[in-house]
Formats: sequence, structure tokens, C-alpha cells
Amino acid sequence: MRGWFSGRLPENWFEAVPEIVLDREEVSVVGRLPVPAAAAKLAGTERAAAVAGHIQRFREDTRDQRIAIAREAEHRFGHKVSWGVECEEQREMFTTLSVPVMTRLRQPERRVLDTLVDAGVARSRSDALAWCVRLVGKNTDEWLGELRTALEYVERARAAGPQA
Repeated sequence: MRGWFSGRLPENWFEAVPEIVLDREEVSVVGRLPVPAAAAKLAGTERAAAVAGHIQRFREDTRDQRIAIAREAEHRFGHKVSWGVECEEQREMFTTLSVPVMTRLRQPERRVLDTLVDAGVARSRSDALAWCVRLVGKNTDEWLGELRTALEYVERARAAGPQA
């Protein structure tokens, strides 16, 4: 999939090969944009605004092509495609899926979610749970990365094993 996107995307879009992340429902394609020349001489808020404008222009200018490429990829790989970019320290996702996930929680876990809602941290239990998942992901990023790497080895071993 990484190779297909690398070959399919226009060469002038990104500074390097884009980051491709796959889960059960979605493929995220995130490319790095060069810092715009106009931002080079600016600092602080003005520089951040120039980068934000650069990201917005890229989003508008590439919309039709991104839609066409996403349709091809969805047909080829069977996953929805999300797009995003990074420029300097800014990362913006243009499109993403919001997939419902069923979970069963006991009262202590529900109370955590309800506390977050009551405190105004989240609008709903669903938002509170998403907030908790983001927090865990942020604070355990290295461990999750190691776990994902280990899972890749397991998948390769399964694929190389005997076929039923």
C-alpha cells in the first residue's frame, strides 16, 4: 500500500514519502509540506498564520486529485482514505472517519467518563472516552509503537506459515 501511494501521488506534493497508517477501517495519508517562502522571514503568530494559510491552499488546490486518488485506493484496498499534512509543527487532518466502537464499562469506568462530562472536559461519554484514549495513546506512545512492531512480526509469521 505504501508503495502504491508513493507511486500514485504527484511528486511535487510532499517533501518526502508520506506517512501511511492503516487500521481496520481507514488508511491515513499524511504528507510533509515545505515551509512556504513567505513564512521564512516571519516569526511567532505571523509565521504560524502563514503556515496555516499554506496548508489551507494545499487542501483547496489538491481536493479534486485527492478525491480521485482516494476512490482508486478505496476500490483497490477496500479501506476509506483520510488525508492530512504536516508543515513545521502544525499537523492538520483534512478528512477522517469517526467510527463507533461498542464497549462495556462497569460503574467505576462510567463514573470516570461522567466526571469528565460534568467537569466540561467532554461533551458526552463518547467524547470523554475518545479523550481518554488520546491521553493513553499520548502517554504510552513508545510502548504502543513497540506493540505495533511486534504485531507486524506476528502477521508476517502467520502469512509465511502453512495455509489452510
